[in-house]
Amino acid sequence: MRRMRVGIVHALSWLSRSAGGLFESVPALAKAVADLPGFSVSAVGVEDPYLAQDRARWVCQVFAVPVSRWAPRKWLYAPKMLAELMASDAAIVHCHGLWTHHNLATLQWGRKTGRPFLVSTHGMLDKVDLQKSRLVKHIAAWCYVNRLLRQAACIRAISASEAASIRAFGVKTPICLVPNGAPVPALGPPDPPPWSQVVPRDAKVLLYIGRIHPKKGLAALLKAWSRVRRRDNASAHPWRLVIAGWDQGGHEDSLKARAAELGLAGSVHFTGPLFKEAKHAAFSACHALVLPSTSEGLPNVVLEAWAYGLPVLMTPQCNIPDGFALQAAIRSEPEPDELERALSAMVSMTDSERHAMGANGRKLVEMKFSWPRIALQMQEVYQWVLGQAPAPACVAPSGIP
Repeated sequence: MRRMRVGIVHALSWLSRSAGGLFESVPALAKAVADLPGFSVSAVGVEDPYLAQDRARWVCQVFAVPVSRWAPRKWLYAPKMLAELMASDAAIVHCHGLWTHHNLATLQWGRKTGRPFLVSTHGMLDKVDLQKSRLVKHIAAWCYVNRLLRQAACIRAISASEAASIRAFGVKTPICLVPNGAPVPALGPPDPPPWSQVVPRDAKVLLYIGRIHPKKGLAALLKAWSRVRRRDNASAHPWRLVIAGWDQGGHEDSLKARAAELGLAGSVHFTGPLFKEAKHAAFSACHALVLPSTSEGLPNVVLEAWAYGLPVLMTPQCNIPDGFALQAAIRSEPEPDELERALSAMVSMTDSERHAMGANGRKLVEMKFSWPRIALQMQEVYQWVLGQAPAPACVAPSGIP
C-alpha cells in the first residue's frame, strides 16, 4: 500500500519581507522539509504589497488571505485564515511568531480538528521584546496566546537562551531545540555590490544587514566606529561601514544624523534593504559582518555570513556561542568601549586571518546549521507529535534542553 504523505502547514503573519527574519527562515525550513520523502508542505499568511515580488521565495503552495479593514492593523485579523487552515487537511500546523491573529486561528484549528500543532516563538518571548507594546501583548496573552502555548504539542526554540525565555514566561509545554539554518552557497567572483557607486573598489567593507532598530546596537556601533577611525587610522582607513536594512520607526534618520555629528559621512553608508541578488552580491563582496545586537533569538544573518565564508563580529546576545568556541567570530558586548576593542581587532587582522575565521564559520554551518540537517531534526519532531516515533533527543518535556 502506498504510504500517505504527511501534510505540514506553516502559519505565520506575513508571507513576504514584511515578516523580517521569519521571511529568511520559514520559507527555507518549508523547502527543506518538502525535500524529505513523505511530506507535503504549504503556508498560510496575510496579503501585503510585497507578496507579488516575494512569492518566488516559497517553493511550496502559499495561501494569502486579506486582512480585515475593521480591526486594529497590528492584530492582522484575517477572517479567512481559519478556513484556509481547515481546507488544507493538514496533519500538523506549525505556527510561527506570536501576538497576531494567526495564533488564534491555529488554536481554533487545533480545537476543531483535534490534531497537533507546534509553535516557533522566534525570540518573541525574550524579555526585551516583551517590553514593546506591553498592553497589547498582555491582552493577547490573556485572550489566546497563553492557551496557544499551553495546548501546543511542542514549542520549538532556536537557541538555549530562547528556551530559557519560554520557561521564564511560565510555559511548561515540551520544548524542542532546533536552530535555524542557512544555505551554503558556491563561492565565486562577486557581482557589483549595492555600494559600488559610493565605496572605492579597493576599500574593505564591514557589513551590517537587518532591521534598523534600536535593539540592534547601531548607535553604539557608530560611536565605536568613530573612535576606531581616530585611534587606529592606519588600520581602519581602508575600511567602510555599510548599514543595509529596512528602517523601523524612523531609527535610520537618527543614525544618519548621528553619523554626521561624528564626522563619519565618508566612512559610513546606508543602502536601504537588500533582497535576492542584491543581498547575494553584498555577502559576496564584503569582508566581514557585524551584529552588535542587544537581543536576538538566533540571527539568520550571522549564519548566512558564515555560509559565505565571512568573519563575524557579534555579541553574546546573538546566542551562537559555537561561533566563539570555534574561532568563527570576535566577541563584543553591545557597548561602545567593547565594540571599539572588537572593531580594532577586526580591522587589524590580516587578510589570511580573516579568511581563516570565515572558513571556520562556513565549516560550522555545514556541520550544524545546514537546512537539510535541520529538516531531519524537524522530521523527528513531527513524527513524534503524530505518535509515529519516540521523542527525539532535541526534546525536553519540562526543563530547558
